[in-house]
Amino acid sequence: MADGQRPGGAPEIDGGKGPGTIVTAVTDTDDEVTADLITELLRDQHPDLADLPLTFGARGWDNQLWRLGDDLAVRLPWATEDADELLLKEHALLPAIAPRLPLRIPVPQRLGQPSERFPRPWIVTTWVPGEPADRAPATRGAEAADTLAAFLSALHRPAPADTPAGRHRRGGPLADSTESFAFFLKEATERGLLPDPEAVREVWDDAVAAPAWTGPAQWLHADLHPANLLTKDGDFCGVIDFGDLCAGDPACDLASSWMLLPDGFIDRFHRSYGPAADAATLRRARGWAVSKALACLIIGDNGVHGRPGGKPTWGPPAKAALRRLVATRP
Repeated sequence: MADGQRPGGAPEIDGGKGPGTIVTAVTDTDDEVTADLITELLRDQHPDLADLPLTFGARGWDNQLWRLGDDLAVRLPWATEDADELLLKEHALLPAIAPRLPLRIPVPQRLGQPSERFPRPWIVTTWVPGEPADRAPATRGAEAADTLAAFLSALHRPAPADTPAGRHRRGGPLADSTESFAFFLKEATERGLLPDPEAVREVWDDAVAAPAWTGPAQWLHADLHPANLLTKDGDFCGVIDFGDLCAGDPACDLASSWMLLPDGFIDRFHRSYGPAADAATLRRARGWAVSKALACLIIGDNGVHGRPGGKPTWGPPAKAALRRLVATRP
């Protein structure tokens, strides 16, 4: 889970450091990134943007976000090893995908090169208005279910062969993420966050036993949690933070419905998405959903090692997702 347009993020599992490892901040430029610095960077590399008003937007897991004028945003990496790579990936891949998507997304407009003033790449994107769904949940269930389904139907198209695979095994075979799931389950259980850990494990075990995805690798967002969906008037209006954009099993994205939609509308989302949401895919999606919900539950409780505090707004949607998944387990 990466930075988002608003405060967001989550622990990254594995990342080449072994199953269950939480990747923490490796740089902390929090005190160094200022409006004056960004104005200097713009004046050096994109002078036509340097005089636009600049206001602080959010400090996410990987990046800081600053609003530039009315229609643009500047995103600069301030933490994690992967932040530079994620921004460069968005800059390279998103412009080709954006035109077919029915919701607004932060489309990269300019690339900032590393320099003596700031030794990491940074980007200028379009600004996406709206409130993050962890603080302003979707309340118009039917409309939100259809909107989410339309977005994912448009996104989930066969990806080119050279599209990156998902970080931390996202979009790959669900069984490959068993150790990460076990880590999350153990952590949540030890914190006393789960009334019935065994019921949660049953959801995962059934998902792992489902038939594997055999279709072509699809374009995936791969990080659809409530802080990365924006709402307006009770419906979704934007999707942000495409740093984990990759190719793989669409079940990874379909998992989002359990954490994003109000009670009673998940089946509508699946019907609206269409026949590709077959029984096996939905079983795998439940596995991705239970793992994501556990991660967000932990973040909502009290953060993780190496990062300041928690994100209390992540707890309620994660608890709701786990309740729904356990209540409807096979």
